[in-house]
Amino acid sequence: MIHPSYTDLMEVVNSDVEPGEQPVVQSRYSIVMATSKRARQIVSGAEPLVYAGNKKALSVAVDELYQGKVKIVGDDE
Repeated sequence: MIHPSYTDLMEVVNSDVEPGEQPVVQSRYSIVMATSKRARQIVSGAEPLVYAGNKKALSVAVDELYQGKVKIVGDDE
């Protein structure tokens, strides 16, 4: 089992959305695309924003998203 789950990640990402506004992330696909993009940045040399240890880039990207270190913005922002 993956921790945190997709639903946990979606809750964290959408926590800043005001009532009545459309959530930033509405599907698992959006979470996957955001974490994979960040993982590619880490592989390319970007500094991880959380303790990486021996974790792979994708695990670090998921941790960054879950801890709120990385924000997903919409196309219009």
